[in-house]
Amino acid sequence: MPHTIKDKKALLARVRRIQGQAIALERALEQESDCSAVLQQIAAIRGAVNGLMAQVLEGHLREHLGGEDRTPQQRHEDLEQVLSVLRSYLK
Repeated sequence: MPHTIKDKKALLARVRRIQGQAIALERALEQESDCSAVLQQIAAIRGAVNGLMAQVLEGHLREHLGGEDRTPQQRHEDLEQVLSVLRSYLK
């Protein structure tokens, strides 16, 4: 069973919190809120997205690279996939 299915409830809860934060940011911008409030909301969203990424990445690494049933070739392919995602995420 893929880790995103096992952790589905927790992952969806995180995504819904991020959606709520994005809606709050949109409202703040529409209402021309103070810059510091807007910046704080952006920082909160960034932190939430980073937390989501960390949770999914950890599950992926544990399942795909730490699994005993993976061949060296499968591990290499999974590693390259993770590295590609990390490169794009960290740009």
